[in-house]
Formats: sequence, C-alpha cells, structure tokens
Amino acid sequence: ISSFQVYIIQVSVGNHQWTVKHRYSDFHDLHEKLVSEKKIDKNLLPPKKIIGKNSKSLVEKRQKELEIYLQTLLVKFPVTAPKVLSHFLHFHLYVS
Repeated sequence: ISSFQVYIIQVSVGNHQWTVKHRYSDFHDLHEKLVSEKKIDKNLLPPKKIIGKNSKSLVEKRQKELEIYLQTLLVKFPVTAPKVLSHFLHFHLYVS
C-alpha cells in the first residue's frame, strides 16, 4: 500500500480565507511550470525526501517550507499571480 502526505494550506486574500489541499507532487508540478514559464529559481522548492517522508517531524518541517515557498511566490508576483499559481491556490473559486 502506497501512502502519501497531503498538505493543507491556508490562503488569505483580503477578507476571504480558504484552504487548499495538495500533495508534494502537486507542488512539484506547479514549480516545474513556473520554472519554465516564469523563470522562477529552480532551487526555490524544498527538495523531495524519500527516507522517513511520513514522519511527523518531517511532515511538519515540509509544511512550513511549502508555506514559505508559496509566500515567496506571492511576493514575486505582487499584482497578478501567474495563472498556474492562481489555479493551484483556487483563486478562481473565491476572488472575483
């Protein structure tokens, strides 16, 4: 049985707040698109770890690293987030 970790991300825009859930592979896919389309630093995404990947301490550490990753992306695109990032964060469902 293969198990995987889902990261729950709290998103806030103005008065709107919601959560999105993504696996690490979703972050990796997003990152690959941003690297090719927007020339984001390819080392910005925390690396994939295999050993002990589901240990509580590693999950908590990666959660924080992924939150920092997303915050960094939003700082890089202060006015308009790229379409793939907006979709990843479900902006289309909550922000008009």
